[in-house]
Amino acid sequence: MRTIRKRSIKIHNHDNRSITHQTICFVTDLLQERLPGSRMKLPLIDRSTLSAGFTALLTAAILLFCVVKSVWAGPLIGTAPPLGTAASFAVLGASAVTNTGPTLVTGNLGVSPGTAVTGFPPGQVIGAIHAADAVALQAQSDTTTAYNNLASQPCAADFTGQNLGGMTLIPGVYCYASSTFLTGILTLNGQGNPNAVFIFKSGSTLITAPNSSVVMINNVNACNVFWQVGSSATLDVNTRFIGNILALTSISFNTGASLVGRALARNGAVTMDSNVVDASCAVAATP
Repeated sequence: MRTIRKRSIKIHNHDNRSITHQTICFVTDLLQERLPGSRMKLPLIDRSTLSAGFTALLTAAILLFCVVKSVWAGPLIGTAPPLGTAASFAVLGASAVTNTGPTLVTGNLGVSPGTAVTGFPPGQVIGAIHAADAVALQAQSDTTTAYNNLASQPCAADFTGQNLGGMTLIPGVYCYASSTFLTGILTLNGQGNPNAVFIFKSGSTLITAPNSSVVMINNVNACNVFWQVGSSATLDVNTRFIGNILALTSISFNTGASLVGRALARNGAVTMDSNVVDASCAVAATP
């Protein structure tokens, strides 16, 4: 049995006589019959009351609607990966964690398999410090699992070559074949859903310009924002950033940069300089 969706469309012809028209976008087995393996939904239209020219125009419009809806309702929505024990860490390095200045970390701080944690004090940690112990080792293992989970999720939109600055994005999976850049303000719109997930996948680096920021609106949960970075991440001076950064290599915070989320580096160091890192998962209020 076919699963169908019906939409009633009311239109008017040239002499203002109303025509009520049922259009049908077939789903499921119809897709396999017409376009095996495709997500496209094809419309069937009752053309008996319409002129040939108008029918053709309406058919094209309905087809475009079905295609666009199919694409944007498909793999756009990502799934938050399980962070496991890494969820308790605000900062986790592999080779070292270093700090200069009055950095404040809310959440655990750790390193594994390296042993070096320097700069605390003057930096403060509201949480525990785990240097090359079993807790940090397990957190690194869980970070790798989460990183691989993110890497495997299909892309809904390829933003390669586009700067995130000035964009307003809804929940989804956004991909860059190479580097990801942010200059200015990126706005994340949760559309009223605190469980909405944003995933950004970078083939190589993640780099922000000085004074850039990520802004949350409409119930975005900062801990449901994920940045999977294929090499290293750098948050430049006074950047205000949101989300969980899972970097294959290193994560660097330049002077005054802040992060609401987590900085988890799989193979390199986390370097800080008078920063604020808070893993307590703030939620943006709905205006």
